[in-house]
Amino acid sequence: MRAIGLMSGTSLDGMDAALLETDGQGISGFGPALTIPFGKSEKTVLQQAVDDALVWRFEGVAPASFAPAARLLATIAEKAVRAITKKATIELNMIDLVGFHGQTVLHQPPTDGHLGQTCQIGDARELAMALGVSVVHDFRAKDMQAGGHGAPLAPAYHRARAADLPKPLMVLNIGGVGNLTYLGQDGEMLAFDTGPGNGPLDAWVRERGAGEMDVGGVYAAKGKVDRDCLHALMSSPYFAQKPPKSADRWDFDMALVRGLSLEDGAATLTAWCAQSIALALEYLPERPRNILICGGGRHNPQLMAQVQKRTGIAVQPVEAAGWRGDALEAEAFAYLAVRVFRGLPTSWPQTTGVRAPVSGGNVIKYNKTIA
Repeated sequence: MRAIGLMSGTSLDGMDAALLETDGQGISGFGPALTIPFGKSEKTVLQQAVDDALVWRFEGVAPASFAPAARLLATIAEKAVRAITKKATIELNMIDLVGFHGQTVLHQPPTDGHLGQTCQIGDARELAMALGVSVVHDFRAKDMQAGGHGAPLAPAYHRARAADLPKPLMVLNIGGVGNLTYLGQDGEMLAFDTGPGNGPLDAWVRERGAGEMDVGGVYAAKGKVDRDCLHALMSSPYFAQKPPKSADRWDFDMALVRGLSLEDGAATLTAWCAQSIALALEYLPERPRNILICGGGRHNPQLMAQVQKRTGIAVQPVEAAGWRGDALEAEAFAYLAVRVFRGLPTSWPQTTGVRAPVSGGNVIKYNKTIA
């Protein structure tokens, strides 16, 4: 099948799109990939939905800000799909499926025997109508209804991409939150969120009026890690939990560094991300030979260096394996969309803690009656 995947992360910087040809198991072809950046006004609408979700916390009626944000995401998604087909010089009717992740505005993992909840907004029905193409969406809810964490979901795709690579291997995504996929020599797969990713560091730089992120790690490079502060950050109960486990971007706050300079705070938050990754190695069945890094964190040389230093394992961006780092998550949701359409599992007990393998996601099959 020919599928287009769409993904927008918690950084709210834009929507990634990628075309993939797959049967939901192997991958037979890669089409174009691109990013549609969010404009200032678009970020404002989406940020309002995120802010309201943090107050809502699944209690009562969903915030009114969700509806305009969901429509906006559908509009941007339509634009991205049309841009991909134009770039691929194919017609829309040659696309079999669109995998539309939507925007995560709130995620509460399961606790003490209680099911977790998650909320990804994005008007998938409107998108299907606008494109005239079937859309797979809401990838996480079924997993959580069956006792899972609903995250991470990319391991199925990581396993397919890494089929010919030496094992044991760790694929590490550093986005707003960090998460890993462990792939063993005998086919073992384990996945979980490691802890903070770029989220707290980005928030720190924005709070200090120094930009949207620590571009190139320049602030961290000039700073010094505050060891007492790092120790306090690492005392979060999250790190003592055994996997599978997941976290919300907002579970990790940069409040403890507020007494530090811009540079020392950046250095400390960078070390926090790296140290949480190093700690995660304790839960793996075997020490990985290599770590392939995807997500925005791979563009930060200070963070890459810290991960290598604190894990003692060679790290490389996924491009070293011939993968498209900026398109990887969008590709993953194209791949997962086909798996959902064909009833294949998208999560397993060892990746999300779900009771049994689940084919998550819902399919809106386009036809003239869906309006």
